[in-house]
Amino acid sequence: MSLRPSPGRRSVLRGSLAASAALTLPAARGSAPAFALAGRPKAGWGVQAGDVTAHSGLVWVRSDRPARMIVETSATEAFRSPRRWHGPLLGANTDFTGTTRLHGLPAGEQIHYRVLLADPDDPRRTGEPVTGTFRTTPPGRRGGVRFLWSGDLAGQGWGINPDLGGYRIYDAMARLDPDFFLCSGDSIYADGPISATAALPGGGTWRNITTEEKSKVAETLAEFRGNFRYNLLDENLKRFNAQVPSIVQWDDHEVRNNWYPGEVIADSDTRYTEKSVDVLAGRARRAFSEYFPIPTLRPGAGEGRVNRVVRHGPLLDVFVLDMRTYRNANSPGKQTTDPQGILGAEQLDWLKRELATSRAVWKVIAADMPLGLVVPDTTEGKPHIEAVAQGDPGAPLGRELQIAELLRFIKHRRITGTVWLTADVHHTSAQHYQPSRAAFTDFEPFWEFVSGPLNAGAFPASALDNTFGPERVFVKAPTASNVSPAGGYQFFGEVDIDGDSGELTVRLREQDGTVLFTQVLQPGRVGQ
Repeated sequence: MSLRPSPGRRSVLRGSLAASAALTLPAARGSAPAFALAGRPKAGWGVQAGDVTAHSGLVWVRSDRPARMIVETSATEAFRSPRRWHGPLLGANTDFTGTTRLHGLPAGEQIHYRVLLADPDDPRRTGEPVTGTFRTTPPGRRGGVRFLWSGDLAGQGWGINPDLGGYRIYDAMARLDPDFFLCSGDSIYADGPISATAALPGGGTWRNITTEEKSKVAETLAEFRGNFRYNLLDENLKRFNAQVPSIVQWDDHEVRNNWYPGEVIADSDTRYTEKSVDVLAGRARRAFSEYFPIPTLRPGAGEGRVNRVVRHGPLLDVFVLDMRTYRNANSPGKQTTDPQGILGAEQLDWLKRELATSRAVWKVIAADMPLGLVVPDTTEGKPHIEAVAQGDPGAPLGRELQIAELLRFIKHRRITGTVWLTADVHHTSAQHYQPSRAAFTDFEPFWEFVSGPLNAGAFPASALDNTFGPERVFVKAPTASNVSPAGGYQFFGEVDIDGDSGELTVRLREQDGTVLFTQVLQPGRVGQ
């Protein structure tokens, strides 16, 4: 692991509020500045940064009332001669959340920022500043790249447990000082209510912090918003957000388990009065766009797209997929033609085009679902498939056809440095895909790494489908289903790209940061 200095990253939350407590907006001409002690907007949900590049990034905040968002940036925590950014007016239309785009930032520098919330009727009256920091991408390969990934937060009823210190995994991740965190989906469990207590296998009681919005499945926009706010009650997560920028994608639990467009919920599922999954997905997408800083989505409407490329200098491009919005209906997956597949034809064309034109040494394909692991969908007792692999080890069928087309394209266009990262299955593993073991052979070997959950139930390892010849080189998973976070099996992954050699090292880690498995990949190869 290459170690790089990160000035102020560790101390960003210590002393910065005191240093800036007297900060106010410039007073109107002829009037004295004011820093009201009562009635000021508050940012109790912390701050986040997202999709940081060499010269840009997004900063997010939530107010407790209408307010004008203002961001100041500086090269130091002292905020001498800061640069000011006037952000949006935060109101009920976005649940009082807002994102400000920062541009023209210096490359390869530690950026300190603070967010002020100003009374829209009196700009002299501001709330207490909330601070954060991030590193912009270096212009060259200097220092390399280090990032983490995982997914699946507050699932299966295992929420914020004060007895265990909440979401402790975020402190372990922060200690590695990554350039960014890739959230691989299931950032909330909108379909998973959280009760005050839950019985633990073998005895004992799990305690949860609870809220009204988490007492039932989310159906209304307010309930979806409340699911995102729930996780921000955790102090570990808020500290992490202030120190590490994110790249976020979504999967199914932001809406409902195993959902697909056009789905209608059966009358037998009495938890839901709204039966149209498209209606639920629209509300979830809007809340998702409000609670994460994502440049391709418009907050307050959810319009735009989740799939995008985030470029991190000459060493790395991250291709963020959306394997949920454009998929066809879940089925046994035995179709001999399937142009829609799991990505949709338009997204597949986009991905091919972006991969072909990428000049980055490494091309990380951030998939919210695995390729060769069988993920069943037994909703209503039907033997359907939720991901790509359908358990038939023969030639590609169903959604496998679209993945085969993509893998063939990567081979014939001689696209180097592709690595697949995912979560979803609630265990950690490393799969190597090899044509000599596969039923479909027109592709070059590649690796897929799985991590998660962050704080959710852990499950046994998924079965493999031999269509693309996966070999499970490493796995750690429980033998029982829905093991609580108190029982372990909470994971995250690390990717470390060396700036000199270009080597990419993947480490699969446990909740406390212990390394379970390491794999080193060489740059410049079509397959390995």
